[in-house]
Amino acid sequence: MSISTDTDTSTGPTPTGSITPCLWFDHELEEAASFYTAIFPRSSVGHLSRYGEGAPMPAGTVMAGEFTLDGLTFRAINGGPVHAGFTPTVSFSIACRDQAEVDHYWERLGDGGEESRCGWLTDRFGLSWQVVPDRLGELLSDADPARAGAAMQAMLGMRRIVVAELEAAADAAGRPVT
Repeated sequence: MSISTDTDTSTGPTPTGSITPCLWFDHELEEAASFYTAIFPRSSVGHLSRYGEGAPMPAGTVMAGEFTLDGLTFRAINGGPVHAGFTPTVSFSIACRDQAEVDHYWERLGDGGEESRCGWLTDRFGLSWQVVPDRLGELLSDADPARAGAAMQAMLGMRRIVVAELEAAADAAGRPVT
């Protein structure tokens, strides 16, 4: 198999294809696609193909499909339990503008799932998510190491990241550097 590329001498070869995440579910693809598309904006369930008679799953069960979450297309299959299952070694990170977005994604994705530390959670299908406010990166890269360190220590004690608590910890450690 070969991949065609366009060559721009200033940046090197550029692939003409694209990368699309593909998720392997046991049998929950259709339920998961509906769950996720109800949470994210600019989302929809695309084409779903179904197993026919004599297949390894009951006829009519979704075999494979596509769904879009906030403009990003995912492919997925219902491939049975042999390889199904996710681990936190692969996760999807959601950049949140403010605490309201953090709360929205945390509550919706965490419904039926399991909270972890430092803004991570596992949803009801076993997929790992990082729900991260933009402000976290700003505080962790503060020019004052004491403020950055205090924000880091505060984050390490959190499950859901709370911006006001990060800011309070940073402010208690020192004045904002401008």
